[in-house]
Amino acid sequence: MFAVEEINRDPNLLPNISLGFHIYNTYHSDERTLESSLRWLSGQGQPIPNYNCREQENSVAIIGGGTSALSVQMETLFDLYKFPQISYGPFDSILSDKVQFPSLYQMAPKDSSLYQGVVHLMVYFKWNWIGLIVTDDMRGEDFLWEIRREMVKNGVCVSFTEKIPVSERRHVESQDAFIPRILSSSTRVIVIHGDTDSLMILRHSQIPLILPIITWKVWIASSHWDITMRYFYHHGYTFNGALTFSYLTNEIPGFKTFLKTIKPSQYPDDILLREFWLSTFSCSNQPVNLEQKICSPNASLEILPLCFFDMTISGLSYTIYNTVYAVAWALHEIFRRKIEKKSKRDEEYRVFHSWQLHSSLKNTQFQNSAGDQVFVDEKRRSEAQYAIMNYVFFPNETDALVKVGQFVPKSPLGQDFTICEDAIVWSSSWDSKVPCGVCSDSCVPGFRKTPLEGESVCCFDCFPCPEGEISSQMNAEHCMKCPDVEYPNRERDRCIPKTITFLNAKDPLGMTLALLAVFFSLLTALVLWVFVKFQDTPIVKANNRTLSYTLLISLTFCFLCSLLFIGHPTPATCLLQQTVFAVVFTVAVSSILAKTVIVVLAFRSIKPGSRIRMFIQPRVSIYIVLICSGIQVIFCGIWLVTSPPFPEADTHSEYGHIIIRCSEGSTFAFYSVLGYVALLALGSFTVAFLARNLPDTFNEAKFITFSMLVFCSVWASFLPTYQSTKGKAMVAVEIFSILASSAGLLGCIFIPKCYIILLKPDRNTQEKKLKNKQVFKGKVFPRTQSYTSSSWNIRLEE
Repeated sequence: MFAVEEINRDPNLLPNISLGFHIYNTYHSDERTLESSLRWLSGQGQPIPNYNCREQENSVAIIGGGTSALSVQMETLFDLYKFPQISYGPFDSILSDKVQFPSLYQMAPKDSSLYQGVVHLMVYFKWNWIGLIVTDDMRGEDFLWEIRREMVKNGVCVSFTEKIPVSERRHVESQDAFIPRILSSSTRVIVIHGDTDSLMILRHSQIPLILPIITWKVWIASSHWDITMRYFYHHGYTFNGALTFSYLTNEIPGFKTFLKTIKPSQYPDDILLREFWLSTFSCSNQPVNLEQKICSPNASLEILPLCFFDMTISGLSYTIYNTVYAVAWALHEIFRRKIEKKSKRDEEYRVFHSWQLHSSLKNTQFQNSAGDQVFVDEKRRSEAQYAIMNYVFFPNETDALVKVGQFVPKSPLGQDFTICEDAIVWSSSWDSKVPCGVCSDSCVPGFRKTPLEGESVCCFDCFPCPEGEISSQMNAEHCMKCPDVEYPNRERDRCIPKTITFLNAKDPLGMTLALLAVFFSLLTALVLWVFVKFQDTPIVKANNRTLSYTLLISLTFCFLCSLLFIGHPTPATCLLQQTVFAVVFTVAVSSILAKTVIVVLAFRSIKPGSRIRMFIQPRVSIYIVLICSGIQVIFCGIWLVTSPPFPEADTHSEYGHIIIRCSEGSTFAFYSVLGYVALLALGSFTVAFLARNLPDTFNEAKFITFSMLVFCSVWASFLPTYQSTKGKAMVAVEIFSILASSAGLLGCIFIPKCYIILLKPDRNTQEKKLKNKQVFKGKVFPRTQSYTSSSWNIRLEE
């Protein structure tokens, strides 16, 4: 009505020609649609096929087809008479086939990007478990194909897919109870791509069934699926919080004012307006009983609730407005051409046939009063832009559609989709929180997704990341290992730097070992001082002073070399640790070996004519120490040249720590050096054990035997312990073995002598030594033989 009146008032558009219109109901069934079409063609109440009873009306085009199904049904009939049919319903690519539908035009903008906007909405609210409802036609199939492909790209899964019959007849014929399946599904977010006809399938009888379930679902629909229709007025809260994608249109100047002022009295011949007015306002111009009220003269469509009448121009209304103007401009172009070519008879150019409109209509383009450029040619039409509307049903039983965002296809990234989350009113079931539309709750950082067998990828379980791995994102599919210099925190959601550690002298363990090393080295130095001070006493002289001094000095260095293992390892300390330890221990053990060998040789040389006497020389003990130590020095030299020890960062031995320690370089060389020391110790133990019963007051073979037993026990237990420990505990084990074995040698060999020297000086005399009778190997020697050297004084008495 508004468009026709506006055109008739325009002196520049169709001058001297007035437009009019007829309104016919297409209903929601195939039969009634064809019946209305035939009635229009006949011009009579009773349809008469192929016969026109009109006398004065000259109809030129049909504006109709709110749905694709209705457009197809009408076009089948109208195309027989070449009547141009312009559909104002949603754009359908199937209807663009001019071979199949030559007389059909579509004025709605292309909505081929609608699925992208819907998926944008899903991704924004992190919904990934979606139900899809589409019409059971090609338009629904196209939308279903496109949106599923886009959902897969964005990690969104389809919970179920249902197809709604496109007509009431097909729904009645169908025995498939799809509505209970839709509403009983656990899916909380449902996308509906349909139209009002699709919604009409939901009958009054089904409302009590669906109300308990429908209220906790989120509905996403296109503007053609009209959730504000009066059919649901008393149950408006059921769709409270729904989101719809409506065509983004500009306001048509003067249209809202026209709606505010329109009244049935202005159009007395308009039966539709009068009936709508009386029904909507529940009034009557002539009441027949007391219950009816007289229609107020001040009544206006502006005061009606949204479910009865929407004052905002809808996408369908905007399309109808442009369609009327398209027909007018096409007629204007035809009449302009006829005026230019009109004959002498002035009225000839007014003769017009509807089929003549096609040539002009398909090329029509104009700018409407809202400032938009309109094209009838579909190829020149741009993509539709959408306003995202939120349907809100208030407690006072009023409702509204509130714009909360928009989607503009092919805009720069980040500007194509905008939404104001705070402006959205959700259903009361969600307590104003964003509904959770997922199959499985998200896995928080520190957990990983594990797909459920036989289920969609959106359905999964959450399991903690394995030891040593993290996940820093929501819904991580895999956990990743931290770099070697980092380790997972307790929540396993991020890596934190490892603490660099080593056997530090400031730590309790390092400090204890360092104090023990210093203490024993000082004690050894004290023992050395005692031996030097009392060097002329029989007990010192009888035990080879030179070897005793050498052994005490080497033991001092043995204790002190353990300090090389404490502190931050450096290349220099790593080179000195094992080599110094090996050499000084070899000197110590070889000194003990020399002691025992000399004792055995001395007692065996007492036989007359024994050739062993030639070996009882002071130089022999020195040669033993030098030769044994020299071999060890050669081993260490080869070790340092081929594969020397070096500082190493151990990132795995201790959780959360980087252990800085010295690597042996060559494990074979390390154990070869230890094996050589063990071989010398075993030799010393064997010789000392054999000489344990030799006669003499100051014979130390027994002490050496016991000391070597302690030494071998310590290092025998060292090997398995060293292999089973990691990190700085390995270093502590080696230091402890060094200190324990050295202390064993010091305590077993020298402490008893110091006890006699310092506390029992009466036993440290030559007389004490001579008064004991000794029997060697069961023989009694008839005379006394004395052998005295610089370090030995042995007397055998009958």
